[in-house]
Amino acid sequence: MRNRERIVGAAREMFVELGPEVPLDEIARRAGVGNATVYRHFSDRSVLIREVVCSVMDRTAERAEEALAEEADAFQALRRFVHAAADERIGALCPMLSGTFDEEHSALDGSRRRLELRIAEVMERARASGQLRTDIAVGDLFVALSQLTRPLPGSGCANFDQFVHRHLQLFLDGLQTPARSELPGSAATLEDLRRPA
Repeated sequence: MRNRERIVGAAREMFVELGPEVPLDEIARRAGVGNATVYRHFSDRSVLIREVVCSVMDRTAERAEEALAEEADAFQALRRFVHAAADERIGALCPMLSGTFDEEHSALDGSRRRLELRIAEVMERARASGQLRTDIAVGDLFVALSQLTRPLPGSGCANFDQFVHRHLQLFLDGLQTPARSELPGSAATLEDLRRPA
């Protein structure tokens, strides 16, 4: 079980850094295991990707639950959750956007629903307190988290992590009321994100 966790952790980091097509040999090397160990635990890349995505969603949902339970201030709960989601490497969820990813797998569906409900709950609590803009939706937050927690492609920015929380804080400041501007277009829902292009 320990090797499996190391492989999932290494894959999560490498998917964020290099994308889901990173060679399995490289994942094995970063996890400190042999190639055979990777294949013993994961029959192919799609199984590993699904495991990483479920792991990230479950851990991120737990961070939302902790923020809701432990923060009296609704916007502080949202702020805490967003920063915790970055630390969980939510950018690793980007393989879900791939047309080849198995979105109908039962474990994935359960993890996705739990995460979506918790994000909606954190946002609704902040909105109900009057601290969160009313013209944004869960999809807006999810897109920002996905974009702001991944290095820019080809940037070679080795110290990208040092900027993540700074940029997330700028984003969070823009979510607070009173709004300083009117946002163009309509709020992005999760359904909008799932709709084929």
